[in-house]
Amino acid sequence: MTLHTLAAMRARLQAARVMVVGDAMLDRYWFGSVERISPEAPVPVVRVEREQERLGGAANVALNVQSLGAQATLLTVVGDDEPARKIEALLAAQGVATLLGRDPQLRTIVKLRVIGRSQQLIRIDFENQPDHEVLAGMLAAYEQALPAHDAVLFSDYGKGGLTHIPRMIELARSLAKPVLIDPKGSDYRRYAGATVITPNRAELAQVVGPWASESDLHERAHRLRRELGLAGLLLTRSEDGMSLFDEADGAPAHAQVAAQAREVFDVTGAGDTVIATLAAMLACGLTLREALPLANRAGGIVVGKFGTASVSCEELFG
Repeated sequence: MTLHTLAAMRARLQAARVMVVGDAMLDRYWFGSVERISPEAPVPVVRVEREQERLGGAANVALNVQSLGAQATLLTVVGDDEPARKIEALLAAQGVATLLGRDPQLRTIVKLRVIGRSQQLIRIDFENQPDHEVLAGMLAAYEQALPAHDAVLFSDYGKGGLTHIPRMIELARSLAKPVLIDPKGSDYRRYAGATVITPNRAELAQVVGPWASESDLHERAHRLRRELGLAGLLLTRSEDGMSLFDEADGAPAHAQVAAQAREVFDVTGAGDTVIATLAAMLACGLTLREALPLANRAGGIVVGKFGTASVSCEELFG
């Protein structure tokens, strides 16, 4: 891509606004050296030498949108605790606009990863299951902010925060906003009417069942897409790239782009990068097919980075 085209794309991205809705998390990393096995149990002893905190979950998705050069707004509910304040500070430092609700009964989700000898040894999750719908009180804020955005991205982590997603989808579609969803669970009926959903292989198999061949996959994916009234279903396939099932020129079509090989292959947060890139491109006015190779390229870049990471406009178009 020429510098002139890069500048034009950067300008389009700067004008694009994406609202991200979902569960925000804090990713903590403890890095250390491993020199012996514990005498208490057959486990390595990690002497922690460095700590790092990054945005996770829907907050990482919003960061990915912002890193590309678009404008991101994160709508989420967090607890009234130290991890929530850290998430808020990290978002502010990155220039991500926020519509944050605080729920004292909610424990802000923290994922702690302990790293030794450049390998993840264990992940410890801190969270609780709320006994009520945490985003219910944010519906009015969502509806008020919606007209100012060009696309809406729902990052569903199955934490119970998106019970009201059918109404949110309906509101967005009534304003002709593209709706993108990173889905969870075995029942996708609540995503009906969205523009595109982006399951991975395991997630899609949980809904449509295991497929015996590519043709079987095509049939199952297109059937689900038609049942839900989606413009597209984007299947992310890890090192095999991704497949877009849509309806081009009135006929079902299939497109696949092979992921770029990388020396490092860390898939942490790669799905966040893919859907964030897709949302940013749709917010710029690109079609799903035009956005597909860019989302795939972004995913290929981010798996070459350690942990939850993001991609810049220069990396994507350079």
